[in-house]
Amino acid sequence: MTSLPDRQQAITLIEQAQSSGARLEKACALLNLTVRTYQRWTTDKGVKADQRPLVPRAAPSNKLTNQERQAVVSLCNQKEYRSCPPAFIVADQLDQGRYLASESTFYRVLREYDQVHPRGRQKAPESRRQATTHKATQPNQLWSWDISWLPGPARGTWFYLYLMLDVYSRKIVGHEVYDSETGELASEFIEKAYWREHLATKDKPLVLHSDNGSPMKASTFLEKLYDLGITPSKSRPRVSNDNAYSESLFKTLKFRPGFPTNGFTTIEQARDWVLAFVRWYNTEHRHSALNYVTPQQRHNGEADQILFQRQRVIEAAKAENPRRWSGDIRKLSLPESVTLNPETAVNC
Repeated sequence: MTSLPDRQQAITLIEQAQSSGARLEKACALLNLTVRTYQRWTTDKGVKADQRPLVPRAAPSNKLTNQERQAVVSLCNQKEYRSCPPAFIVADQLDQGRYLASESTFYRVLREYDQVHPRGRQKAPESRRQATTHKATQPNQLWSWDISWLPGPARGTWFYLYLMLDVYSRKIVGHEVYDSETGELASEFIEKAYWREHLATKDKPLVLHSDNGSPMKASTFLEKLYDLGITPSKSRPRVSNDNAYSESLFKTLKFRPGFPTNGFTTIEQARDWVLAFVRWYNTEHRHSALNYVTPQQRHNGEADQILFQRQRVIEAAKAENPRRWSGDIRKLSLPESVTLNPETAVNC
């Protein structure tokens, strides 16, 4: 059953195609409609709504009478049945040699009388909220961070890697390895990154995105963000995709050749390994999402000049041998903005 707004949109698209020279049959076929359906939907007064919901229908011959429906409601509201589900009531009535209606009919009648509601102590279900969305147009506008566990010297022992990156440039702007995860250590971690990037001398707002871990929600950490003028942003509970940039970075780190899958012997060894990884990632790793420039080059504003030079080399090669290019050369540029959790377009 197609709603009236969807019908109106389909008719508008078909009429636009016809005005551009398309045949009615071809335009309808693109929307999986027949010409007869198009004719049935359209009238002199406009687009006609579906009439099936408006057609009067006779009541089913086996429908409960008003007295029987009232009997169902009265039975369910009796003292011994007030807290029982319809399945229990029907079974208990059968044991007593009585049958009023099926379980589904009980539910249908109770729903019509607005007597079907959650009765548990748990919180009522809520509609799923949209993910928090942020956009960055330059470095140090939007950071993302998380904590991952690094295997220790024995099974079940761990070191905790605090890792923070700039979403716009993908540069790792902060990293620390500690032996625990607390709000105090998170405060120290963010303050080091803040001063390392010289944000105190810049009057620019910074958004820090993270998941809902206990260090991220600690009062000491949130107070530190307030003191530094940083706006906190949180993922939805139990939705790791809301912090995809940090999750992707952890995968790159743990699948890096040389990662000690059998565990780090000491915390100093873990710190040395992470430091070497960060230096490689920022200054040597040609990031596929950055058109194969390094995060450091993107962060420092060198990426555009590097990509422009690549463009000139390809243009010179095409001018020298144009037969090897059947069309335009590929686009060697980076987007002007990067969005965390972009809103998904809804197709009507």
